[in-house]
Amino acid sequence: MYIRPFDPWKSKLCTCPFKYTLNPYTGCDHACVYCYITSYIPNAFKVRPKKNLLIQVERELRKFDKRYIIAMSYSSDPYPTIEKELGITRKVLELFRRYDVRCLILTKSDIFERDIDILKELRCAVGVTVTTIDERKAKLLEPNAPLPKDRIRALKKAKKEGIPVYARVDPIIPFYTWEDFRKTVDALSFVSHITVSTLKLRPDIKARMRAKFPELMKKLEPLYTERYEGYAYLRKDMRFRILNEARKIIEGKGITFGSCREGYYSYPTCDGSHLVP
Repeated sequence: MYIRPFDPWKSKLCTCPFKYTLNPYTGCDHACVYCYITSYIPNAFKVRPKKNLLIQVERELRKFDKRYIIAMSYSSDPYPTIEKELGITRKVLELFRRYDVRCLILTKSDIFERDIDILKELRCAVGVTVTTIDERKAKLLEPNAPLPKDRIRALKKAKKEGIPVYARVDPIIPFYTWEDFRKTVDALSFVSHITVSTLKLRPDIKARMRAKFPELMKKLEPLYTERYEGYAYLRKDMRFRILNEARKIIEGKGITFGSCREGYYSYPTCDGSHLVP
């Protein structure tokens, strides 16, 4: 099965409404320092198309319960660099249109701009992740991803075409991206919903962060005193202080707020799926 229920680990911290996910590719070439898929996908930063994906997806869509949403993607970006050449995600969107499937798109790329002609005919919402509006920091954190300004430009175009749009500001990193948070939200003030999440650390993430940001990690690591489901979390008092402030900034702009796997607050959904028609 390529279309699967979201959250196979049944996380107690996940507050997403029931939905399905589809990853058109295996792996992601953005190579983000904080990426979590390296803990369960071999060669995670190398993108590979999936065998017989389109044939199998169409079979599954024939039986799909259209009450539910299919989200693309959480274990790989639906718009890796090779999507420009292969167009697999575009072909999946064409299948969604044919079978009238509700979908939630999340990407760290501007390539989706190419597919606005299809997206505006779908029952969908489109979101981008912008970790920070600071281009220097973004390039260090997400070396192969398009610049934040390009993602935002493409998302503004989608909104002009009548597509519901949302964003993730994720992960919030104390002493680093948190310093730019207000400016990042200002740049995204046209969206309807923003989801935030603080940096979580696994051994693989920690090793990459230490290698790239040794001084930052000297300050951060002593603050990661709580453990949930295999991740080290920022201590709760500091985490909730950041989330409270983030919520005030976002809701102060008339944007709805969600948090991801924080045990905190979201309304009306954590993931923006309430925007899907």
